[in-house]
Amino acid sequence: MRQSGEVNADDVRVPRAQSGSSPQHLLTTLLGEYLDSSAADLPSAAVIAMLREFGVSEASARAALSRLVKRGLIATRGNRRPPVYHLTPQAIAKHRSRMQHFLNFGSRPAPWTGEWVLASFSIPSSGQASRHAVRRSLSALRFVGLYDSVWIRPGSDAAPVREALREVLHQVQGARWSVLHVRFDEEAGPHGPASAYDLAALAAAYSSFIQQYAELRAAARNGEVDAARALVARTSAMDSWRKFADIDPDLPPHLLPAPWPRQEARETFLDIHSALGSLAQARLVEVTTPHWPEAASWITHFQASRNPSRPEPTRGDQGTPPLPD
Repeated sequence: MRQSGEVNADDVRVPRAQSGSSPQHLLTTLLGEYLDSSAADLPSAAVIAMLREFGVSEASARAALSRLVKRGLIATRGNRRPPVYHLTPQAIAKHRSRMQHFLNFGSRPAPWTGEWVLASFSIPSSGQASRHAVRRSLSALRFVGLYDSVWIRPGSDAAPVREALREVLHQVQGARWSVLHVRFDEEAGPHGPASAYDLAALAAAYSSFIQQYAELRAAARNGEVDAARALVARTSAMDSWRKFADIDPDLPPHLLPAPWPRQEARETFLDIHSALGSLAQARLVEVTTPHWPEAASWITHFQASRNPSRPEPTRGDQGTPPLPD
C-alpha cells in the first residue's frame, strides 16, 4: 500500500501521504467499506479475524479497536464479555461521505468558474508554532502555498478556511489574516496559481499506481483472483486510490499537463474494485462467521458507478438488510 511520487509537505506542494497502513487505519477502511449499519453487533473476535487476514496480531487488533472507541467511530454494546462493538451513527455518516468522495473522484471534471479562494496571514516572528499550525490547517483544506504566507485553492467556498484561520489565530497577539475571492489574469503562467502545484510529482504518483496494479487489474478482469487474495488486494488498491482524492487539487483541465494519467489510474482502480467486491465480501463473511454467526446478514461492499451522470455509489446487496433511517 505504498504511493510513490510524493513530496515533502513542508514544501507546500502535493502533501505527503503515509506509506503503509496502521492497524487502526486498516480497520477504519474495512469497517467503512464492508459494514454499513450501526445496528450490527460486531464481536471483538470477528474484528481480530478480519485483521488477521492482513497479518495483524491479536494484540494490535485489540489496540486498534480501543483507539477507534476513543475516537468515537465505534462503541461497545452494553457490558458484554467478550465485548461487542457497533459503528456509531456519526461514523456511518462519515464513512458514507468519504466513500462517495473517493469512489466518485475523477469521474468528471469539476465545474470551473475561474474562481480561487486566497488566504493570507501575518504572524509575529515569535509565533513559529502558530505558523506551523496554520500551514497544517491550510494543507488539510487542500490549500497550497503560492508564496510564503499566501495560500490558494480553486473554487469559491471560503467558509472552512475562514473558520480554520480564526480558530488557530484568534488568540495570537499581533496576528492578522485575510480571505479573498480572486481571479488570475494568467492562470497557467510562471507566476500564476498552477506554478504552486508540483503536478509532475502527482502525475508520477498516478503512473506508479497504474504500473503497480496493472497485473492485478488484468487478473481481476480475467477472473483469476480467489477470495482470500481479493480481500487483501482490493483493500490495498482502495487504500492507495483514496489518497489521490485528498492530495489531487482537481485543477481544471486547461491547467494540467498533457497527457494527464488520472483517468487511466481511475479505470485501473474501478476494474479492481468492481471485479473483486463480491469476492472480498465473501471472504470477510467466511473468516468472521465462526465468531459472528450473523456476519452474512451485515457484511456488504460499496460499488462505484462508472456513469458520470449517476455518480452515487451503490452497495452490495448479498444478504444485507435495509439501511436504517
